[in-house]
Amino acid sequence: MIQSEKLKEHARRLRLYNIANRMDSILHHAQEEKPTYSEFLSLVLGTEVEMKERKDYERRLVAVRLPRKHDLDEYDYNFYEGIDRRQMKELRELVWFRETYNLILIGPSGTGKTFLAAGLVFDAVKADYKAYLMTMEDIVNCLRLKDISTPAMMTYNKILRAQLLAIDDIMLFPVKRKEATAFFNLINTLHEKTSIIITTNKAPTECVETLNDEILANALLDRLLFDVKSSSLPTVATG
Repeated sequence: MIQSEKLKEHARRLRLYNIANRMDSILHHAQEEKPTYSEFLSLVLGTEVEMKERKDYERRLVAVRLPRKHDLDEYDYNFYEGIDRRQMKELRELVWFRETYNLILIGPSGTGKTFLAAGLVFDAVKADYKAYLMTMEDIVNCLRLKDISTPAMMTYNKILRAQLLAIDDIMLFPVKRKEATAFFNLINTLHEKTSIIITTNKAPTECVETLNDEILANALLDRLLFDVKSSSLPTVATG
């Protein structure tokens, strides 16, 4: 067995598959550039780290299940209303997220709420955070099935580990009391540990009608609007 094939075999046995697959180009580069021992070792290990980080990023991005439009670099300020370039820049810096604030996006259909929420989740994933976008219906179904369904329990555990959770179309449809209680318990568990983005076309006070339980609705709003930060935006508020 020639030396390069032996090196490939060693790399595979150590599960350094990216190094094994790129061994020929690595050796060719070394022959051409003649790096020092430390430079060569850095190149070899750096190849593995770079590829693993790229695959991990791609895996996390698939798990988020973002809509087709999610890159805020493509945000059309002439089409959507309620946020300007300065405010967008501030949101995309994710300072609010790192301080575990919540973000409430309120407005009628067509104002770009889902696009903005998805874009901020995308930015968080790119920054190596665990971030997910789910509809209210997805979450309610997960909570309803988690004790009898392995996939639902896996999704539930994923939510608990999230650093940022975006909930799209919250309170769009009436929720049964049992499901509303389970949802409140989830939000209560995530409180002050996970930043939450919610999109809604309802005013906070309308949650009472959707949940049909004033005490539960007020408790939920207390968690979501905890430590409110004022905002002049017509469709965006942070809390």
